[in-house]
Amino acid sequence: MFPHGASPRRRPANNPRPYHAPSPVDPHFFQRGGVNGYDVPVHDSLATHDWKPHPPAPPPPRHMENWRKRKHEDHDPSIAKRLRDDSSSSVPSSRHPQSRHSRLSFSPDHAVAGFSRSSPDFGHLPPRPHSHLHPHVHPVPHNSANLNFFANDRLSAQVMTLFEMCQQQSSDLCRKEKWRSWLQRDRRIAEMGRLYMTGSTMSGFATRSSDADLCYVLHESEKRDPIAVLSTLQRIMRSMMYVERLCLIRAKVPILRFQEKGSNLVFDLNVNNTVGIRNTFLLKSYAYVEPRIRPLVVVVKKWARHHQINDASQGTLSSYALALMVLHYLQTLKEPVLPSLQMDFPECFDPSLEIDMIPEACKNMPRYNSQNQSSLGTLLLGFLQYYATEFSWKRNVISVRAGKALPKQNHPNWNDKLICVEEPFEKKNVARAVFKEAKFDAIKFQFLESWQILRTEMDLNSILPVQKIIEEETCWK
Repeated sequence: MFPHGASPRRRPANNPRPYHAPSPVDPHFFQRGGVNGYDVPVHDSLATHDWKPHPPAPPPPRHMENWRKRKHEDHDPSIAKRLRDDSSSSVPSSRHPQSRHSRLSFSPDHAVAGFSRSSPDFGHLPPRPHSHLHPHVHPVPHNSANLNFFANDRLSAQVMTLFEMCQQQSSDLCRKEKWRSWLQRDRRIAEMGRLYMTGSTMSGFATRSSDADLCYVLHESEKRDPIAVLSTLQRIMRSMMYVERLCLIRAKVPILRFQEKGSNLVFDLNVNNTVGIRNTFLLKSYAYVEPRIRPLVVVVKKWARHHQINDASQGTLSSYALALMVLHYLQTLKEPVLPSLQMDFPECFDPSLEIDMIPEACKNMPRYNSQNQSSLGTLLLGFLQYYATEFSWKRNVISVRAGKALPKQNHPNWNDKLICVEEPFEKKNVARAVFKEAKFDAIKFQFLESWQILRTEMDLNSILPVQKIIEEETCWK
């Protein structure tokens, strides 16, 4: 339930993401004023905080000119026409995303339309509007029409159906952003730092039941103990009547976990873990350049969760590690489905970039037109086969940054690690949670068994309870 008492409107199952709503991978979502209509009008959003434009992004590297000139055919003309008709009646905005003043895809002040230093009054929040969201530019094109080309067999159609029924809806994204905005408007929280939404919520790999990840970036330059900061936040949030089940988890990256009262929506809040902002942008970019990424990652996460190999706290693989494993597989095919974006666009993924200078996903990266036109089912089967029979766990490191498997000898501290998945920015091992042989064997066995079953049955139900998962996701509140 929403803090002001209104429940999120459920969209009909046959129309989960209408054309006029922002996509979870829409890079202009925050630049239209966060969830426009849920905070303040977008044309007023700059008046509430100090903001200065940044210089335009550097020009593209010459070796990518041909890629960038390729024509992309994933726009549905009928949708584009409706969008033009819809946007023509919108309120004019002084923050048009095509201007130089709209480069920041993760700037919290852009996300907090109507940012205020006054403490929020949860009992007097503005009601949800009855009108739809009105983007001032076309959102990132929905990929349904494009994806149908890759779902022309039974297995692929099952992958597509599971994805479409489970994917995060625009209403879910707005709901999470509303919470982030409310928290940020608390004077005590705003004085110490800024909240950024990160993780699958913003990368496009979330489902309806996914938790929301928040990164709290402190204003102060000196380092502070994350546990002490999270303890302070915990005390502040105990006074908020719509927050419950506050729990401080003292992990390697400590988090404050809390839940929206009366619902299943869970938030995980960390302090100064800014690499999460960078890798969210990276995954979001991959989801943008190739439409098959999101269905594959969502289905792989559901498969791994069902077989109990998707829980870092239990010594198995995190969702982030699984996503990187999918990307790596698609990069290493004989005819790659994906490039290495970090190699091709180093100016966009420079680890030294200030957080507020991280560029938009779509501005410098066109869709990647791969010659590999394999269906979703073929790619899912190939993913399982690759890690079951081809990839050398003992000798190689999974590297999305390099776009290939790297020898372990390049990472001398990882020689004793069972699974090595390189974090693309910090170059740490994001699969370090897998340190027990029994867990490692269970992961390898599951890849092998699922591949053998699926190649025989060619039915997603043979390795995953599809209908049960769909029912659980569509009933999520």
